Amino acid sequence: MDIKGFTYGWDGRRGDYLTKEAEKSQDLLFDIGVNWMCLAFHVHQKTFSSTEIYFDYRNTLSDREIIHTINRAHERGVKVCLKPVINSADGVWRALINFPDGDMWGKDHYWDTWFEYYTAFLCHYAEIAADTGCEMFCVGCEMSGTERKEKHWRNAIAEVKKIYKGPLVYNANHGREKEVSWFDSLDYIGTSAYYKVGKKPGESKENMKQEWLKVADRLREVSASLQKPVIFMEIGIRSASGCAMMPWDFTHTEFERSEEEQAAFYDSCLEVFSKEDWFSGVFWWDWSTAIYDTQEEADKDIGFNIHLKKAEASLKEWYQKL
Repeated sequence: MDIKGFTYGWDGRRGDYLTKEAEKSQDLLFDIGVNWMCLAFHVHQKTFSSTEIYFDYRNTLSDREIIHTINRAHERGVKVCLKPVINSADGVWRALINFPDGDMWGKDHYWDTWFEYYTAFLCHYAEIAADTGCEMFCVGCEMSGTERKEKHWRNAIAEVKKIYKGPLVYNANHGREKEVSWFDSLDYIGTSAYYKVGKKPGESKENMKQEWLKVADRLREVSASLQKPVIFMEIGIRSASGCAMMPWDFTHTEFERSEEEQAAFYDSCLEVFSKEDWFSGVFWWDWSTAIYDTQEEADKDIGFNIHLKKAEASLKEWYQKL
């Protein structure tokens, strides 16, 4: 397993990456022994049905602060996967961005326009990835509604390759790894591995492991069919009881806090996948731009962060021995 990673910065807004709090959070992340950081951030289109994507100077992270954060990681010997993501400002999940396939005249007007903007968006950040020496670039995340547009995706990827010469990955949603017909044009099969591995709150590590083994059997076939390694571009659960039953959940605040279930999720996953030669590694979700720094705050937190929790101690051990 080559990639011992974590995702950083998703909650950042314009100016946040340049604060002292952000730099402290980055250093705490690097200290757990990661050798990769996925720098993930989003740019908004107005609605899920908008065909145009514009830079929002009020909220979108500036190029300067993205470059600053990449450089800080490189100074610590940490490789960077740059992951710009399109989100919809109306709150609709980006997987639902979608348009009709053609009109009565046989033209794909909506898709042509959207992909023109999306390709320009990708190429802008591909330039930053190339100029800063990022070791990987992610061309999209959970864009399920767009994935059937194979020709458009291949054209977008070809334009990115003119600018960025390093490895490319796409981040499919879990369970859709076989649906992306153009994975052969990339270097890695990426997935958001929010697989349900718990059947009840407080699920045991051993039971989770058995579910991960089933996931591994399926992904092994995907890897073999495409002759590409697999990366968990996103994976994790909150420190709350029952979250292994729905790892993607970030909304339920009434759940009982459970560091044990979170740690068991981490352990069971790594016990299974660290042994697989077709598996390249993980980017855990996620480490906040500015993270809490006291045990008292950690003891109240039921989010995805692992800092000062049992999962952090476990992951440090794993990353030291892998």
